[in-house]
Amino acid sequence: MEVKVIGSTKLDYQASKAELDDFGGKSAGICYSEKPFENLLNEKPETTAKRIDRTKNSGHHSVYGHSEINLVLEGVPKALAMYLNNEHEYNTSERSARYTEMPLTGEEQKLYDKWVDIFTNKIHNKYDGVAPDWFTDRKIKSLSQENARYLISVFTPTTMLYSTSYRQLNYIYGFIQKELKRTKITDFDKMMRPYFAQFCKCLEETGYIDEKLQNDGKGREFSLIDRDSDEMQEYFGDVYATSYMGSFAQLAQAQRHRTIDYKFKFSSEDNYFIPPIIKDDQHLVCEWLKDCQKQRSKFPQGLLLNIEEQGTYANFILKMQERLCACAQLEINKQTKETLMKYIASLKLISHPKAQKLEQFSRGSRCTFPDEYKFDCQAKCGFADGITGERLI
Repeated sequence: MEVKVIGSTKLDYQASKAELDDFGGKSAGICYSEKPFENLLNEKPETTAKRIDRTKNSGHHSVYGHSEINLVLEGVPKALAMYLNNEHEYNTSERSARYTEMPLTGEEQKLYDKWVDIFTNKIHNKYDGVAPDWFTDRKIKSLSQENARYLISVFTPTTMLYSTSYRQLNYIYGFIQKELKRTKITDFDKMMRPYFAQFCKCLEETGYIDEKLQNDGKGREFSLIDRDSDEMQEYFGDVYATSYMGSFAQLAQAQRHRTIDYKFKFSSEDNYFIPPIIKDDQHLVCEWLKDCQKQRSKFPQGLLLNIEEQGTYANFILKMQERLCACAQLEINKQTKETLMKYIASLKLISHPKAQKLEQFSRGSRCTFPDEYKFDCQAKCGFADGITGERLI
């Protein structure tokens, strides 16, 4: 066996479209030629050009997936980031609303600041003196921001580094064109349209958009929103399908598990995620819901959606290894535990052999998992409620 590096990403370098086409054309040569790869590197340009034309016209687009493009998107709405992040062929690094203050204005800024202060006080009152090495001032500020961001719009601009293949970038462009031509649209679709149009223009300016690569030939479109009128049928076995109510913020976390499929539908009634830390104060709960409703036209991140999740038993375990932890976002932490308990109960009903195995994950956070899966934490929180999964923040 021999392994050779034939290409790699170079920071601050933009390959030309011709270079990406050439890479795809030569890659296709591996499929159709018996000659060594070195011969393809030195073949006549017209030979490669013919192969490029043939593969694009025939729909053999996978060869254009070898080249990856790294994009920095600035001022992109969180909603558009969610569309991109729900497609599985990508890598992304996104400014976090958990750890940074988002760029807000006017009334939205006032609401955000107000609730950051409220959450900060609630956390101090509840956990003052508990695990002091864990609940530092910096940690409390982060947790306060994490909860206050449920009020801000899912169209709040953010910054992200997004990397995907030359082929996928063109498919995304094609998906957006389908969205712009959609006839039956919702208020959410209406708000997305100007951002879609602007993003398409930006992609065109990169020089990478190719008319022959925009159509995947399989009728696919963006996977984020389930527009089918049929309801998902819940099932648990070696594979599973389930649905539950969760916020935009939770979905944005969940969709990063690219081995699991996620979609959402809007609920017929408006409901909002209520942070558990304020649930003991009915006055604060009412105030929170009132402020969420003020933001309704902007689609606040705390708006509850009908989230549909489909995956495998093995990949659900991988999700638990990430989300059952005191460091994880609380909403997805609790939802993952709820899905786990539903999974166990369903497997027991059919006497499935994996039911007993799954029960080993129900004792608390990932640091309590059985040996094979136990997380070796290098920064132990010492936070009892976090370890048992009973925390309120």
